[in-house]
Amino acid sequence: MEKKFFLCVLLFWAVPDVQPASDVWAIDVPSTIPAVQGECVLIPCWYTYPTTKIVLNRWMGFWKRGNTIVSTNLKKWKLAKEFNKRTEFVGALQVGNCSMLLHSVRTTDVGPFYLQVRIPQFKSFTFTENKVSIDVIRQPEPPAMSFQILDTVRAYCSVLHSCPSAPPRFSWSQAGVTATWSKQINLWMWKTESVLEFVPDSLDFNPVLNCSVVYRGGKTAKSSVVLIK
Repeated sequence: MEKKFFLCVLLFWAVPDVQPASDVWAIDVPSTIPAVQGECVLIPCWYTYPTTKIVLNRWMGFWKRGNTIVSTNLKKWKLAKEFNKRTEFVGALQVGNCSMLLHSVRTTDVGPFYLQVRIPQFKSFTFTENKVSIDVIRQPEPPAMSFQILDTVRAYCSVLHSCPSAPPRFSWSQAGVTATWSKQINLWMWKTESVLEFVPDSLDFNPVLNCSVVYRGGKTAKSSVVLIK
């Protein structure tokens, strides 16, 4: 029977060396993020605003596509049907985090998206020159595979993805002990890898090893290797 062990890894977003209050309005966002259709995508976002002596206690954030509000930190705001219950404003504007999470990515979610910040006691600013586009992938690439053979066979299967809260699921054509882990590659991309270890049995050993991946939303990908010393 195949045994599975899941390694719990805390994922920390890399934080740019910025403070919320600065000399100017500025923002740090990627211009394009690839995302598999159906999974989620995190749009990482950090911003600064001009220094002021005014005591600020309210920040309002709006992610937009054209004139449509896609996401906001205002809990009672009614979003357009297309984005209702599909977006989360996960950043805390008071500390400079303006990140947004988009669930169940559709082919129409290419954007571009941009941020507007309103500070009622102070000023407002719209970052129309810093837009983010989503490269929606209809068919994901086959996972990367490698292996080593000693007394046991140890095989590796990995994919890159944009959904840290729901990484892809792996399955193997061979029974054995598996472990799965994730790590952050950059501000908007994660790598999840599955490792399989087993003792080859000369009686029923199949030299062809398959690794299958299922993304959140149902998209699948598969790779194979031939186990030869």
